[in-house]
Amino acid sequence: MNTSDFNYDLPEELIAQTPIEPRDHSRLMVLDKQTGAVRHKHFYDIVDHLNEGDLLILNDSRVLPARIYGKKPGGTADIEFLLLENRGNDVWEVLVRPGKKVRIGAQVVFGEGLLTAQVLDIIEGGNRLVKFRYDGFFYNLLDQIGQMPLPPYITEKLQDKERYQTVYSKEIGSAAAPTAGLHFTDELLERIRAKGIRTGFVTLHVGLGTFRPVKVEDVTKHQMHSEHYFMPKETADMINETKEKGGRVICVGTTSCRTVEAVWQKEGCVKESAGSTDIFIYPGYRFGVLDALITNFHLPESTLIMLISALAGRDHVLKAYEEAVREKYRFFSFGDAMFIE
Repeated sequence: MNTSDFNYDLPEELIAQTPIEPRDHSRLMVLDKQTGAVRHKHFYDIVDHLNEGDLLILNDSRVLPARIYGKKPGGTADIEFLLLENRGNDVWEVLVRPGKKVRIGAQVVFGEGLLTAQVLDIIEGGNRLVKFRYDGFFYNLLDQIGQMPLPPYITEKLQDKERYQTVYSKEIGSAAAPTAGLHFTDELLERIRAKGIRTGFVTLHVGLGTFRPVKVEDVTKHQMHSEHYFMPKETADMINETKEKGGRVICVGTTSCRTVEAVWQKEGCVKESAGSTDIFIYPGYRFGVLDALITNFHLPESTLIMLISALAGRDHVLKAYEEAVREKYRFFSFGDAMFIE
């Protein structure tokens, strides 16, 4: 199985640069994973495709405004930090641009002194370990001075930071949004629950590795990035009850999917669990928990299009994507949605 097997042609103008308003007015392609048949709807129609007794699994991770710009003391050139991982005790792994100017021991000042950082080490891949110093609450400072780390294919400036957060985001820690959830509104979730569909939350903090291209031609040789997850007992219990009663477990986004399947693989069942996962799902994978998936349209040759191909079949997925291009669907993070049922 080759990476090039998951390629498709996408006109650049179909890459969504701004979010749709209201959130649930994006388009929705419904894909039958057995037959490959597609139907064209709007996202607010998702209620019609969910049944009483189904369970929606949502990733409640919240995106850090993790891109910050500072200067060396007395310097004039901007230095960009992208916060990747909290290592504890105010030490973070960060991506630095331009990296050549920021050596071990260097100090960088942000927000006119609200936040300072000292470089402790340069680690594999060129990222830095830095220690921050500040007064007050770190995440409040980030809200003041930070920008959302939008994917590289989005060039428009985001006017409202909350539009790159889901309405149910709670647990701070992601470097990118779990974008399938961006389509939900509080009102739509109320309609879903009123129909007898339960919602359960998991946490998977999305890393920037989600945007890294697959650089090997043999899919099986690709090494996935690792991300932290948490499966609460309440959600685990709901999953088990849903399965026992014949309902469907429907994951909202590939991050929720990777969480439930990682727990299944690690524990041999679904129960309260926490840790890191580098689970890689591609065709041939047998799902242990997930029955259906709400997702966005993904980049060519990405691990995400491989994941949905494992669920619906590569041929069905690529034909659906060809139709989405013909119908001028909007692609990627701020784009339209697909329900694979």
